[in-house]
Amino acid sequence: MKKESKNSLAIFEDKEIRKKWHNEEWWFAIVDVIAALTDSVQPGGYLKDMRRRDNELLKGWGQIATPLAINTSGGLQKINCANTEGLFRIIQSISSPKAEPFKLWLAKTGYERIQEIENPELAQDRMKQLYEQKGYPQDWIDKRLRGIAIRQNLTDEWKERNITSQMDFAILTAEISKATFGMTPSEYRKFKNIPGKSKINLRDNMTDLELIFTMLGERVTTEISEQEKPVGMPENKKVASRGGSIAGNARKETEKELGRPIVSRNNFLSISKKDKNLGK
Repeated sequence: MKKESKNSLAIFEDKEIRKKWHNEEWWFAIVDVIAALTDSVQPGGYLKDMRRRDNELLKGWGQIATPLAINTSGGLQKINCANTEGLFRIIQSISSPKAEPFKLWLAKTGYERIQEIENPELAQDRMKQLYEQKGYPQDWIDKRLRGIAIRQNLTDEWKERNITSQMDFAILTAEISKATFGMTPSEYRKFKNIPGKSKINLRDNMTDLELIFTMLGERVTTEISEQEKPVGMPENKKVASRGGSIAGNARKETEKELGRPIVSRNNFLSISKKDKNLGK
């Protein structure tokens, strides 16, 4: 069983709660849980006050909270997280009618994760349902899910090459993107007018063809890496650039045939809505 180390988002009553797979279980960002249960605009301050009021919680804080690397608006930072057991203890100190539904939600999340480990297709089905609820069409969803699988294969391959840090993953991803589209992911986000500090996913705002060429660049990079087994970041960067270049050349040829650029400034949902309006 492979450990899941990437950051993820959970949703509780439309509130985003960051979580991370650590030591074979989900750990949740404590401040996000506080914000979801209290609607506090300063969940960090609320948590400090709560610990001052509850001496037992304060005494056991070292066993409850564990700093884990989580994506924030300022980049990857260590944030205090707690597992399900720790959150149950924290919830006991919160006076909120939302506490009981949250306990049930936590139990359901843990159970679903166990199911997904035993049957990975369930995780894909849940993700598919999430995209459907957001209004994405079926053919786009199929490409997006396939892209996620290709991306996972690539990161697994990088781990085999002893590339493990999120920063190194970002550097290699930027190499592929630059060679494929002529832009790094951060430049791409600016091109699409996606706020730099937002949690909006760039790939969730790509068109079908943008997704296809993203997949091509990452899949070819994986194939080259598996064949040549590069060692160290310099060699892996070269492989990433080569894989992206193949996708970049294919993109340019496609643009010549279509007579238009592949890269779009619009996010996919806005394009989808525009198409629907034109059909009315």
